[in-house]
Amino acid sequence: MFVSFDRLLLAVNRWLVIALLAAMAVMVFANVALRFLTDYSILWVEEASRYAMVWLTFIGAGPVLRYGGHIGIETLQQSLPRAAPMLRALVVALLAAFFVVMIVVGARYATLTWAQTTPVMQIPVGAVYLAMPIGFALMVLHLAVMARGFVRHRTVLGDGEFDADTARP
Repeated sequence: MFVSFDRLLLAVNRWLVIALLAAMAVMVFANVALRFLTDYSILWVEEASRYAMVWLTFIGAGPVLRYGGHIGIETLQQSLPRAAPMLRALVVALLAAFFVVMIVVGARYATLTWAQTTPVMQIPVGAVYLAMPIGFALMVLHLAVMARGFVRHRTVLGDGEFDADTARP
């Protein structure tokens, strides 16, 4: 059950990232082509693509965490190989605490800005900021799934496990 949850989490997260990136690419390409061909542009595309980028950043942070793609400093654990698992456990605990704090802060921020609307699309600003708590909640899930392997053996996803072909549940 744990393995199927892990595969489903990765698959859904990957496809959300793919869908957001594809939507952004289509919107921006269509707007540039339209502007070039007709001297007219779609007003809401710039705003929508900016908000999609915000969502893409937060939604994509979890798989990047699993891949080991976030910046990290490994000098201390390399110089103290016996203490490395303990240091990685400390890192996981600090990350978990930070992610939980950011979920609370993000939810509060989304709630406080829900009554404001965006200039062009007139959607609640809180809907944009909702990407923060949702993204950090996904990061908590990814961290929970990867924590044991990372702490014990510094295991992260390999290249073959991160591509779109393996995103099928």
